[in-house]
Amino acid sequence: MHIHLLQHGPDHGPARLQDWLESMGHSYTVFHLYAGELTPRPGECDALIVLSGPDALFSAPPAWQKAERKLIHRYLDGQKPVMGIGLGALWIAEALSAVIAPGTYPETGWHPVTLAPESTFDLPEQFDAFMWHRLVFSLPDGALPLGGSAAAPLQGFSWDAGRVVALLCHLEMTQASAASLLNAEALPTARSPSAGRFLQTGDQIQADPKRFQRLAPLLDRVMTQWLKSL
Repeated sequence: MHIHLLQHGPDHGPARLQDWLESMGHSYTVFHLYAGELTPRPGECDALIVLSGPDALFSAPPAWQKAERKLIHRYLDGQKPVMGIGLGALWIAEALSAVIAPGTYPETGWHPVTLAPESTFDLPEQFDAFMWHRLVFSLPDGALPLGGSAAAPLQGFSWDAGRVVALLCHLEMTQASAASLLNAEALPTARSPSAGRFLQTGDQIQADPKRFQRLAPLLDRVMTQWLKSL
């Protein structure tokens, strides 16, 4: 199958998603919207992935996001699989009329996620995921939650029998993509002592390369389950 990926910044690329798609024999096209590339036309792919990007793009959407917003709505109204990650998850949640707001605490680095009892995701009951967000979303009507972390009770959801998946956390991250992100964006600072426990330094994030490797089977399980909706 052929999959379209919408990219929103040079340091927010597909990362391990490319490896997974290639290993499974899927073709794909990455559209660099931030660099002036046009959004694809609806119907030209079998599935759509809306990648992450700087949170600032949600608060102040660039001109090209209007066309992307229409495309997201078209795919949500259709029958093909749609996935959003990070910023992409925020835009999908917004399109499904969820509330988007700053979280009580921003999250960076590695944090445990506990699966919700009603979750439909094929994931362990608890796993470590990579976080990089300030904004969070509410659960859209008709959606089932992934689960949550201590700082963000809702780390994702599935909708329309799993055809649509939104992930606030990052299972696609690699050590190289994390390094690129750390070089490009300033880490948030804690506004209170309690917030500091959810913010990790670059050294803490990169301290254990095996953490990135342990994301690979989690991503595989999510992607395999998601594309079964076809």
